[in-house]
Amino acid sequence: MPTFSLFFLVLISHATITFSRHPLLRISEATEWSSTRRQLGNDACRTGNPIDDCWRCDPDWETNRKVLADCAIGFGRNAVGGRDGDLYVVTNSDNDDPVNPIPGTLRYGVIQEEPLWIIFDQDMVINLKEELIMNSHKTIDGRGHNIQIADGPCITIQNVSNIIIHNIYIHGCVPGGNAIVRDSTKHYGLRGNSDGDGISIFAARDVWIDHCTLANCHDGLIDAVFGSTSITISNNYMFNHNEVMLMGHSDDFLDDKNMQVTIAFNFFGENLVQRMPRCRHGYFHIVNNIYTGWEKYAIGGSADPTINSQGNVFMALDNSDTKEASYVQLGNCSTYPFVPKSSLHNQVTWHESLTGFEEWKSWNWRSDGDMMLNGAFFTPSGQKSPASYIKASSMVARPASYLTNMSPQAGALNCQKGYQC
Repeated sequence: MPTFSLFFLVLISHATITFSRHPLLRISEATEWSSTRRQLGNDACRTGNPIDDCWRCDPDWETNRKVLADCAIGFGRNAVGGRDGDLYVVTNSDNDDPVNPIPGTLRYGVIQEEPLWIIFDQDMVINLKEELIMNSHKTIDGRGHNIQIADGPCITIQNVSNIIIHNIYIHGCVPGGNAIVRDSTKHYGLRGNSDGDGISIFAARDVWIDHCTLANCHDGLIDAVFGSTSITISNNYMFNHNEVMLMGHSDDFLDDKNMQVTIAFNFFGENLVQRMPRCRHGYFHIVNNIYTGWEKYAIGGSADPTINSQGNVFMALDNSDTKEASYVQLGNCSTYPFVPKSSLHNQVTWHESLTGFEEWKSWNWRSDGDMMLNGAFFTPSGQKSPASYIKASSMVARPASYLTNMSPQAGALNCQKGYQC
């Protein structure tokens, strides 16, 4: 896995720092860090990340794998995956049959009707022939091995609930489709073309994606559309990609008005362009993430999404090629602001609207306790009161300074059996 901890600390030491105007505010309906969730280990092991502190300090994590299901936070905190079922061990990475999968393959496990906690018996690179279409109540847990899903169609979570995907490296995903694919033990059928996402969440709920590494996919790394909700995307490392995350199908698809997504403790790394995330409708809590640069923007949206950005670190690129002193207008409305052309790499936000400022000025977007580095800036809009962000609040954020005082621990982990992970 790419290493980024030292790189990040060096960047922080050379960056110029500003904070958003308002301090972090406590939300009464949010989940407290010091809640009843399980906390393990001594103070030296614990980092302040409530997910990791719930399980990573346990040297017997391998025996106690299913404890992970009690560690989720945010809007996806009720995703239990395969907690209430048996362990299923993947032993075969080479024989992917999309219609009649054989026992021992990953595809055979994910289509079963009963809850399953899916683990692996060795390092594997799995090249899927078609989309891996998951059934409800499944966990894919790659801890203890180097598990990659790569260079083929990847994961689809469609019309199901209670899914956990943990500790997988997903990369090189490409479109599939126009093929027969089994999605349960009782059904298979013709699939249309897939987009080539790393993880596609489609009309699903109670989904948690944690400690995965994602890069270089044909479309999005993680997309959630068609009324999906109750989702947490946490502790992931993403790099080398254009359109990172899409939340919401289209401006006209109104079922996405109920979407709630938490994006927390992720590390947005090198060579990312945009959509971290791009939101439509719905409610989005973007909290305690690290952004190390973007070519176009970090957080964008259209169709009046509510965006609650808290305790993040936004570090704009230090790109000498964009230092010319010219100005551009961000839209086609006379009240839309002019900004230096050199600052286009610095803007965290992008309000996408055909009519410009007069439309998006009422959208509720706030930056609360974020740290801005190298000239990064967040353009807020709409209401400032905490009450306007209740539906986009899922946990209490740590101060952004917490992120700069520790080495990031995002992405797939190298967990060794018998040791703290």
